[in-house]
Amino acid sequence: MTTLGAVFRPQLPPERLRSVARAADAARLEELWLWEDCFLASGVASTSAALAWTERLRVGAGLLPVPLRNVALTAMEAATLHRMFPGRAMLAVGHGVQPWMGQTGARVESPMTLLREYLHALRALLGGERLTVDGRYVRLDDVALDWPPTAPAPVHAGGLGPRTLRLTGEAADGTVLDASVPADGVRRACALVAEGRAAAGRSGPHPVTVYLHVATGPGARERLRAEKERTGNTAPGLGGPRDGRAVGAAGVVQGEGGATAVILQPTSDEPDPEGFVRFAAERVRPLVP
Repeated sequence: MTTLGAVFRPQLPPERLRSVARAADAARLEELWLWEDCFLASGVASTSAALAWTERLRVGAGLLPVPLRNVALTAMEAATLHRMFPGRAMLAVGHGVQPWMGQTGARVESPMTLLREYLHALRALLGGERLTVDGRYVRLDDVALDWPPTAPAPVHAGGLGPRTLRLTGEAADGTVLDASVPADGVRRACALVAEGRAAAGRSGPHPVTVYLHVATGPGARERLRAEKERTGNTAPGLGGPRDGRAVGAAGVVQGEGGATAVILQPTSDEPDPEGFVRFAAERVRPLVP
């Protein structure tokens, strides 16, 4: 079965998250994803709050930009969330937007090297290992978590380029694709992830989460067109009345391409985010097997 979820856009004020998370939980939406975009809102703080305000909703933070975050700190935060909210917290990491990383003084010469070192270290720490690492970017001296997760804590990673997608297959437990990936691109991305997994000798499940750009309600098509022009996103989006049939059909196509979770992404100026998550749960969920 394909999981269905929605994004809470960080362009909304953080205090709005409570009502949106509770609306998603009440409507029995499966997942709510939050972003750590510079310089809007903390992914981990927002995830913790959303989990505390809800009972069953799974909440994802992604992508957390690894140049900004020491891997030991991310491991501590992830382990804390997994212990406090078993089975409901999801964390995904990525390169970060390079101009933003430059603004913070955190940009690195080799983002691929950093992400590879980071993924190996983060997964090992969450697995309860004690690490001493002297990598190009990740350096740890006899580090172990006092309170590691009591159950497996998957680490997801996001990417678009072929090298990064192969790396997510090699070194992460799941892959996140943003809304710029068209339906036919999902299948190609999954094939690259599979290449990385095969090269690393990995087997077993590897979930693939795909964002799908959707606008509904008054002015939906115009809002979607304006946002795509601002971001340069050329992938098709869905804009129109609050009718779930077209969105459900698109979700089915994404699932057939290999996506295990389809996450509906509203425009940054979505006028009714609570209504958007209810639309996902009530109108679209029954149409996506």
